[in-house]
Amino acid sequence: RAGDHLEAAVHFTCSGSRLTGTLYLPPGNGRHAAVVWLHGSGAEPRLSYGPLVASYVGDGIAFFSYDKRGVGESEGKCCPDVYGHFNLVTADAVGALAAVRRSPQIDPNRVGFLGASAAGWVAPRAAEASKHVAFLALASPGVLQHSIVAHFEQFAGGSESTKPRPSEAAIAKKYAEWKRDASGFDPRPYLERLDIPALWLIGGGDRNIPPVQSVAALRSLKRERGKDWTIIVFPGAGHGLFDSPPTDPRAAPLAEAWVRRHVRG
Repeated sequence: RAGDHLEAAVHFTCSGSRLTGTLYLPPGNGRHAAVVWLHGSGAEPRLSYGPLVASYVGDGIAFFSYDKRGVGESEGKCCPDVYGHFNLVTADAVGALAAVRRSPQIDPNRVGFLGASAAGWVAPRAAEASKHVAFLALASPGVLQHSIVAHFEQFAGGSESTKPRPSEAAIAKKYAEWKRDASGFDPRPYLERLDIPALWLIGGGDRNIPPVQSVAALRSLKRERGKDWTIIVFPGAGHGLFDSPPTDPRAAPLAEAWVRRHVRG
């Protein structure tokens, strides 16, 4: 028991490594819906009980976050996703979801992924592998082939850049070049097969993913495949929609409300 909520240590073994995280639970009896947090790329530890986690727990939704492979209390070698290799991080996401679904405090039919950035490359593939994911809610997601996003981030300078952001015309011209020679992981086949509700939040001023092209790809798939997807753009907002402070304060509350409607509907 930790103040107004409960915390449980969760351990699970995946591909020979023992990973560790914390399941933040609302007080009270009964089985709760839950979100499993998927980090962006790099060496990321589990989220602590801050505003993002508390907003879900306070609304009766459990929140699970784990130390990425090779970080904190989790074993293994970090971080293959930095180089565009997502096999292990996807397997870890599947393992995390399975561990949460086994918890006696969790309703196994109301568990989904919440995440940001590189989680866009991980979550659709993990949802297909697991077959037990109820929904996805992702901010600033990677939804284009990996090399395209890597080229864009270098061209636009990334989140830390203080230089003027390239114009959309300049980005579109470069994008045509990047697309001709695209390589690396391509999430499109998994997005095409994704058959669960999904929320996609994108900042119009993102410097890490190309927002115009990412939104176009998602809207095209939604239209062609009849997806139950909600796609929202925050004009001028940068990559860190779920950061503290966020690049747009509307993003995290909107995502939490969307998840709430789907787990209670």
